[in-house]
Amino acid sequence: MPSQTIQWFPGHMAKTRRMIAENLKLVDITLELRDARIPQSSQNPEIKSLTDGKPRLVLLTKSSLADPAVTAKWIEACRAEGAEALSIDCITGENLNKIAPTVRRMLADKLKRYEEKGMTGRRLKAMIVGVPNVGKSSLVNRLCGSKKAKVEDRPGVTLNKQWVTTSVGIDLLDMPGVLWPKFEDPVIGENLALTGAIRDAILDIETMAGILCVRLLNVAPALFCTRYKLGDPAPLTEMKPHELLSLVGRKRGFLVSGGEIDTERAANMLLDEFRGGKIGRITLESPFAEGGDTDA
Repeated sequence: MPSQTIQWFPGHMAKTRRMIAENLKLVDITLELRDARIPQSSQNPEIKSLTDGKPRLVLLTKSSLADPAVTAKWIEACRAEGAEALSIDCITGENLNKIAPTVRRMLADKLKRYEEKGMTGRRLKAMIVGVPNVGKSSLVNRLCGSKKAKVEDRPGVTLNKQWVTTSVGIDLLDMPGVLWPKFEDPVIGENLALTGAIRDAILDIETMAGILCVRLLNVAPALFCTRYKLGDPAPLTEMKPHELLSLVGRKRGFLVSGGEIDTERAANMLLDEFRGGKIGRITLESPFAEGGDTDA
């Protein structure tokens, strides 16, 4: 089951890149969202240059699905590179109350200049950027206290920019999710696909599920084997991706006539359970490891 090269760059994403550049002058700070399960792979390498000159707060989203110990290392890694960072979760509400105070601290000098000019109470403006399906609309809705942005668990739902007023003194410019034209490392495309940042419709689901089996066996063998009753993980490392997927399908009883394993059903189940956190809190990449170093 060979690795597949994944590229997905719809026309509206090129438009988003232009919108970011054109609207940057309207905001005081950028909020860059990354998926806490794949902080490196969900870091659009173009965001740093597109938002150059503005303070940047990195928000690691969906933290309730990620390994908290690894998330703490990613926060440390971002700060070591000079970027402020927080882990947040729009379902549990983790650290959402820290966003506004952190933004104000980062913009303390600007706020002081406003006060000196008698412009007290001036609302701050922040641009929200990140890859598709990273949780931008969910964050907007949580900070607003009402449903202002359309939210669906699939990429590419927000297609146009929108200004939103929050209850924490910050106006948000919500931008559509944007990927980049070419993934130099195939692992990045795979990680984005596994976490749902790329539409499943363009992928071979069984291939992706086989890749996920290998990833899980590598980063969370105990959780993976416990969830699917696979026994000792050691012998499984010799198995090919499609063999691992077939084993998962067999253990779940996904059989069709003739005793064949329904690997398509097994693939959809595995991806759904990983994305929903049912296997456990799992992060697919670590900072400073091979293929996981950060350039915050």
